[in-house]
Amino acid sequence: MVVTAHYIDESWNLKSFLLRFAYVPCPHNGEVICQALYECLVDWHLEGKVSTITLDNCTSNDKAIEELTDKLNTQSLMLNGKYLHMRCCAHVLNLIVKDGMNVLEKGIGRVRDSVAYWSATPKRHERFKKMAKTLNIAYSRRLNLDCKTRWNSTYIMLDIALQYIPIFEKLNKREKLFAKENCCPTHEDWNFARELCDRLKVFFDITVLFSGTKYVTANLFFPKISAIRLSIRKWSTSDDPLIKKMSEEMKTKFEKYWKDVHGLMAVATVLDLRYKLHMLQALFGSLYGYEYANREVERIRNLMVDLLEEYRPVEDSGCASKHGSDAASTVGTDEALQIFSAYMSSQPVVSASLVRTELDLYLEEPNITMTTELDIIGWWKFGGIKYPTLQRMAHDILPIPVTTVASESAFSTSGRVLSAHRSSLAPNMAEALMCMQAWSRADMLGDCNSTLFAEFQSVLADEEEPMVTCHVVEEDVSILTEE
Repeated sequence: MVVTAHYIDESWNLKSFLLRFAYVPCPHNGEVICQALYECLVDWHLEGKVSTITLDNCTSNDKAIEELTDKLNTQSLMLNGKYLHMRCCAHVLNLIVKDGMNVLEKGIGRVRDSVAYWSATPKRHERFKKMAKTLNIAYSRRLNLDCKTRWNSTYIMLDIALQYIPIFEKLNKREKLFAKENCCPTHEDWNFARELCDRLKVFFDITVLFSGTKYVTANLFFPKISAIRLSIRKWSTSDDPLIKKMSEEMKTKFEKYWKDVHGLMAVATVLDLRYKLHMLQALFGSLYGYEYANREVERIRNLMVDLLEEYRPVEDSGCASKHGSDAASTVGTDEALQIFSAYMSSQPVVSASLVRTELDLYLEEPNITMTTELDIIGWWKFGGIKYPTLQRMAHDILPIPVTTVASESAFSTSGRVLSAHRSSLAPNMAEALMCMQAWSRADMLGDCNSTLFAEFQSVLADEEEPMVTCHVVEEDVSILTEE
């Protein structure tokens, strides 16, 4: 199990680093995952600093979050843990596209068979490459057969194959064996592949955008998934019955997961100076009608008020009651003022309206134009000084990762550490190697003369656990921590 932390430090720099690369024994159910994750938080003293946890979309992870909420102190969680669970956006996108792709498998069958034929052996690939040279077509991207369970590989396969249509057609006339296979796509097949590729490009580009770790992605979530929903709606008007069927399948899956947008993702949109509440109003109105949009905007506005009240400095929250008690002690025997003081002490805390005023001032400030490149972290670092409570909230919400890509990338590296020829490392040693590599890349260990680096080397030297076979368990978790 890989656990990564994401946060903005005191200097307002976006940070992301590996916490654990831990061996988790079977069974990989909710209880086991929860215990492993909780122990990681305790080891790093983060159990009281968690804002959200981004996980893959599976039932065991849902159960793990339920149990973890019981273990953590809910008073330390954002709104008592109501928004602790964040589903990985990339996995939900995968589910949406896979449902649509199931309808289209037959439509791209000949394209897949042709790519499989010419990439099956080095000799065939050389003939394909030679034909490209003969036709004066730049062979800049190698043919790539897809994996049927990974839609993004299907998109890449189609995108590459569409560049070499003349080559496939020429080889179909020249190569008798290929012609005998009867797998060369027809013009209708190519047109269908081109249309499908154009539609998958929307998902592919957004997945790549959401997978970034060097920039904030939370504020991009709502506009981009709304763009997907608008595209699906447009595809429903296609003349091709397969494309229309695909859009229906995708729409059903989209509505299941994303009709009710995650509250903190909507808040992150409002914290973008280019969008604010106007983006929510416009896109919800276009997708579901303006009556629904008004309800959602009001819900998000109330959520922000609740968050701002929670983020209000502790000294402010006690200010009103303190002044009330001072007034009561000075009135002496004045019964009228005593009654007034008792009445005021029973009223809601006055500072709540002040928090609402801070939000109003922010929303009333003119939006930055969409053409302007916005460094959102930089703006909240300096421009957010006039909205101190909102600034503290932005500090914790903006670094929320919308995918678990940062965690999953660790498994790509682990394949080189735990290869078929080197698979007897002790679990703790494997974790030490993975963490050392990740921390050194993040410049957390300092140079070779630093104290921390020397201590880390001594830990590796003292590692004397028995050598056992270590299997990598692909369970990834991204944690957003409060600085």
